[in-house]
Amino acid sequence: MAFNLAQSTAAAASVAPCTSSRRVAAPSSVSMRKPASSAGSLRLQRQACCEPSVAPAMSVACKAVAESAAAAGRKIGVPVFVMMPLDTVKKCGSALNRRKAVQASLTALKSAGVEGVMVDVWWGIAEAEGPGRYNFAGYMELMEMARKTGLKVQAVMSFHQCGGNVGDSVTIPLPRWVVEEMERDNDLCYTDQWGHRNLEYVSLGCDAMPVLKGRTPVECYTDFMRAFRDHFADYLSNTIVEIQVGMGPAGELRYPSYPESNGIWKFPGIGAFQCNDRYMLSSLKAAAEATGKPEWGHAAPTDAGGYHSWPEDTLFFKRDNGGWSTEYGDFFLSWYSQMLIDHGDRVLTGATSVYSGTPGVEMRDGEQPQDAQCRPEALVRQVASAARAAGVGLAGENALPRYDGTAHDQVVATAAQRGDAQDRMVAFTYLRMGPDLFHPDNWHRFAAFVRRMSGAAGYCREAAEREARGVAQATGSLVHEAAVALRS
Repeated sequence: MAFNLAQSTAAAASVAPCTSSRRVAAPSSVSMRKPASSAGSLRLQRQACCEPSVAPAMSVACKAVAESAAAAGRKIGVPVFVMMPLDTVKKCGSALNRRKAVQASLTALKSAGVEGVMVDVWWGIAEAEGPGRYNFAGYMELMEMARKTGLKVQAVMSFHQCGGNVGDSVTIPLPRWVVEEMERDNDLCYTDQWGHRNLEYVSLGCDAMPVLKGRTPVECYTDFMRAFRDHFADYLSNTIVEIQVGMGPAGELRYPSYPESNGIWKFPGIGAFQCNDRYMLSSLKAAAEATGKPEWGHAAPTDAGGYHSWPEDTLFFKRDNGGWSTEYGDFFLSWYSQMLIDHGDRVLTGATSVYSGTPGVEMRDGEQPQDAQCRPEALVRQVASAARAAGVGLAGENALPRYDGTAHDQVVATAAQRGDAQDRMVAFTYLRMGPDLFHPDNWHRFAAFVRRMSGAAGYCREAAEREARGVAQATGSLVHEAAVALRS
């Protein structure tokens, strides 16, 4: 989810399609920062469209965000933000990595017409030393640098581990004191049926349990966001224009059903259910007993295959007469989905109390493996429709690094399709700032892309190319400096 601080009336849901999409079934299926059907001002990402759809009633917290963030369109075009490197701030939290490269990069981006940057504010960095001991010094340096350069900032509250997912080039674990608690009590980790424990994110099964040095995980997230708000009060609304809140692995409201670390999962396997820690099993048991079917409360389905299985190879996920379509399958999947939705609502309630009042659209259906049944374009349309129904503006970001003109054309086309003011894409975030972006050819294409996005449907390609050549020539030495420094 994302709180837009620049305009209290702005609402945004963003979508970044992934390379794996299946119908009706896969434990790795739904990946959302917050379901669009119950969203206010939020940034949403769906990794795949596989789990049965759930449309719960809008909660009080969701209503509060929706009411405080009614859609607001721009007069023309779509502002472009660029994601900063994952390790922008040193692990000690006190300073920037490659400060000279960051400054050169920000200056070049500003010259290209970029609106701003996105940066992960890592829980594992800023609260690494101990509970309630926050160090935002490195992030403060970045905010001041962005302000002086004239760039806006989207700050992402990242409560997950960096490492083990697509595009993770560095490893940033959860705070050491959190990891120690997870090692002491393994049931704080998401767990599959084979006993594999996952340290990417604290299991949502213990959301309401004071398992982290006397605080619940949700209290830790809320306290962190409050500390960030207080520390950066002078930058909110002017430099920091959006706060995004991560709610699970990779910052998404999902289970860690397809971990790439150690080769556990590879695309396009269906993944595995992650509900075998004792906190999740306790909830499952209670739900089964409340339904009058206590025998359903012992574990996740045992006939759902493994991480590398295909749906049709499993009894539970096969299309015809699969276990998912039975009374038991409906019970389990409804419980499993609702647990995720409830977690998002709890985190959103905390975020609302703090901030209230203050991947990819680059993909085409034809570019995906046919046998994987991927439909990223259809997924974007589905999310756009859900956002429109919920009264939420749509923002976008690319799920994988793309520097080619085909991907740029697809993003521009997606933005141009939404012509009405209430439907217009409110922002696009480009993945990611790095030496590849500053390669001369890539930089020229990117500068043209930004120019085209600034006018969306009405900007002439030839004019954009002409202006981009001027930008590339004017920033040549600066871009070279940034590329060299980022590689060092």
